[in-house]
Amino acid sequence: MNVVFDFGAVLFTWKPLDLVAEYFPALAPNPAQAGHFAHQVFGHADWQAFDRGSASMDETIDRTVARLGLERAAFTQLVNSIGDRLVPIADTVALLRRLHAQRQTPNARPLKLYFLSNMPVPYARTLERLHDFLGDFDGGIFSGDVLLIKPEPAIYQLLQTRYALEPAKTVFIDDLLTNVQAAEVQGWHGIHFQSAAQLAQALQTFDL
Repeated sequence: MNVVFDFGAVLFTWKPLDLVAEYFPALAPNPAQAGHFAHQVFGHADWQAFDRGSASMDETIDRTVARLGLERAAFTQLVNSIGDRLVPIADTVALLRRLHAQRQTPNARPLKLYFLSNMPVPYARTLERLHDFLGDFDGGIFSGDVLLIKPEPAIYQLLQTRYALEPAKTVFIDDLLTNVQAAEVQGWHGIHFQSAAQLAQALQTFDL
């Protein structure tokens, strides 16, 4: 069986509302306005181009500052801080490590671990540098490295081809339902992540 993890809000914390509230408190004075502002920043095509690897960090800062009329120094600090703010979610990392260790037990069923993450290149390199547990994966794809993003079918197909994954024996985990549904269209199994405990229970239904 192949188990494919998303990163943001699954294995690493991702709190965009907290980010915008910290750096632009006047524009995010309450959760509703913070949510709207965060969507203007991270839900826009400008940020998606950064995710995809078709825009650099500097280009993304320039475009977003100009589009939203933001104070450049503050937004630059926000963007530069993100790599270090992607903190491992302990319970999910523990589950990943249990799956990795499980493969060493006698008579263990074949199990491969992969990742598929929308992640700009600078943050991907930061995660690789800071977190040894990424070595538990047998492979994976960061969107910024391949000029594709979820939920585009091509990025799922690339992972499938690169690692010779059999769709019916592949489980994909993501906190965004649209990304899970896109994997299911490819014939993969999908788990809409809500918590490590919920994920562990859902994985029990598969032949791991």
